Amino acid sequence: MCDQHHAFDCNQGAEPATLGRRQFVRLATLSGGALLLGSFLPRSARAAGGTEALLLSCMDYRLVNDTEIFMSGKGMKEKYDHIVLAGAALGAVTDKFPAWNTTFWEHLKVAIDLHHIHKVMILDHRDCGAYKVVLGEDFGKMPEKETKVHAETLMALRKQINEKYPKLAVETYLMALDGSVQQIVPKAAAAAVPTGVQKSAPAEHAAVGADDK
Repeated sequence: MCDQHHAFDCNQGAEPATLGRRQFVRLATLSGGALLLGSFLPRSARAAGGTEALLLSCMDYRLVNDTEIFMSGKGMKEKYDHIVLAGAALGAVTDKFPAWNTTFWEHLKVAIDLHHIHKVMILDHRDCGAYKVVLGEDFGKMPEKETKVHAETLMALRKQINEKYPKLAVETYLMALDGSVQQIVPKAAAAAVPTGVQKSAPAEHAAVGADDK
């Protein structure tokens, strides 16, 4: 895991077609845009059946590398589309920015229709500035409350996806600033999710149960 996150160099002069996933995500975070990144993968990654999921994550530049590491550790390298919204799950459900909600659902439909994904992965993170902006509170100073608020938001979006697309699997996660990850699952399923350190990747996975309302 990288100890430092370097800013994207806008003066590199690379052609858009040659941008890797890491550079493209960094460009998205700096522009504040929501982008569907699967179409920019190399041709080999766009072969039939090559896209398994849509990842929704936050625009925070601090966790770009750790997000890549996490997805690679899940066996998802070059197998997912990627939409970036401030606040991740919160950006998809908040009433404060309804256009963000629309953006998420439109991109999800494109991922389903174009790449036939069968799973949505939602990755929130701690110390999220969007949660401060939208909810007006600094949850980063209250870890237990922060976990609860993120879990409730993740479960709310999970429920909406399940209602609209019942055949899609939905996985929800919460990443800390050190790159460690907790899986957030409905309380009924929490006991069935293993806890411990994932040996194949630096991210730690622990199940946290949340009400699936």
